[in-house]
Amino acid sequence: MQTRDAMTVASYTERIAFVVELARHLHAYGTTSQRLEAAIELVAHKLGLACEPWSNPTGIILAFSDPSRPAGETDTTRLIRPGLGDTNLYKLCEADRIAEDVICGRMGVVAGHEALRRLDRPTGRRGQVMLVLGFALASAAVAALFRLPNLDIATAGMIGCLIGGLVLAAQRRPRLHEGFEALAGLLAGTVAILVSSLVAPLNLNTVVIASLIVLLPGMTLALATNELTSRHLVSGTARFAGALMTVINLTIGTAIALGGAELLGIAPHIRALRPQPDWVAWVAMVLAAYSFAVLFQAHRRDYPLVMLSAMAGYLISRFGGEWLGAQAGVFLAALATTAAGNAYARWANRPGALIRLPGIIMLVPGSVALRGVISLVQAQSLNAGQDAALAALNTLMALLAGLIFGNLLVSARRNL
Repeated sequence: MQTRDAMTVASYTERIAFVVELARHLHAYGTTSQRLEAAIELVAHKLGLACEPWSNPTGIILAFSDPSRPAGETDTTRLIRPGLGDTNLYKLCEADRIAEDVICGRMGVVAGHEALRRLDRPTGRRGQVMLVLGFALASAAVAALFRLPNLDIATAGMIGCLIGGLVLAAQRRPRLHEGFEALAGLLAGTVAILVSSLVAPLNLNTVVIASLIVLLPGMTLALATNELTSRHLVSGTARFAGALMTVINLTIGTAIALGGAELLGIAPHIRALRPQPDWVAWVAMVLAAYSFAVLFQAHRRDYPLVMLSAMAGYLISRFGGEWLGAQAGVFLAALATTAAGNAYARWANRPGALIRLPGIIMLVPGSVALRGVISLVQAQSLNAGQDAALAALNTLMALLAGLIFGNLLVSARRNL
């Protein structure tokens, strides 16, 4: 009854404006096409609107009508071009809470629209500092998970910090944003080469991959495959192509660094050494989970939940892999975190992405794909990248199977 009262107060155009704003925000926070479309259809229906949404990674089309009026009399179409989304768990939770309050009548449609608009406020200085530190910590922690020597860990962390600064610069300069991945690869390759040639030998390729770990599109590859499986062919194909271009751009930057060093006569000293004891990897797992909570921009009260999810996904994958094989471990981890995320969403009435996304972040095949492409470029032979490409494909299929069966095991609350 409260919802019906709110609808009578809000005009047709105000209800449309709210749904459009909600769609824009969900898209901006990294929601996949099938989840976004289902959520928008449900909210529009609750507000007395008929809505046919169509979403892709770079835009949304929303066709509205008033089912209580004659056909064609109130048809309205909105085209939104928000650009590529970025995961922001705090704002995703806030948008979900606002939508829930509006459709339950606890908040008016106009007030809900204004509340969504307030989420557009830019990140403050503290948030920018945390972003840079998150990049640095993630790169160093992943290098430690690879059990690299101390110098390799420090080098990866330093490169991650520099890339975090580059991210902030790209946010303010659109032209810099266009070539961001290539610049990041160039920066990572250059610093790693200089350290390995002037200070001490490094596990060069592994250090570069660890330093670029946050930029790798493994999550995008998984989401793209999920969309293709859900028959969202245009969106899945576009997202998949974007992920491949990210890998290629990162490789181009790294290849330019290697080529430039060769022209200048700088020879990096490479070693294959992984001396760290078990306790370093355990500490690194906790730090990596914390860094992903920062980079996913979760609210501080949700840090423990996000960290536990990330660690649980990693541990299930690791021990399940030792028991049943690597791909089986990835499948079990994706299955468990997806089902747990959906169960949490139903129990707490909050987005399951708080558990689902952190739970699969350490399982995604982006680092394997980048290693394969770098090896292919360095060796100039297709055979060099075949093993890595096959490993990435197997990991992707196992991850996708876990996502599918996790959703079948426990259905989503409202597709978020």
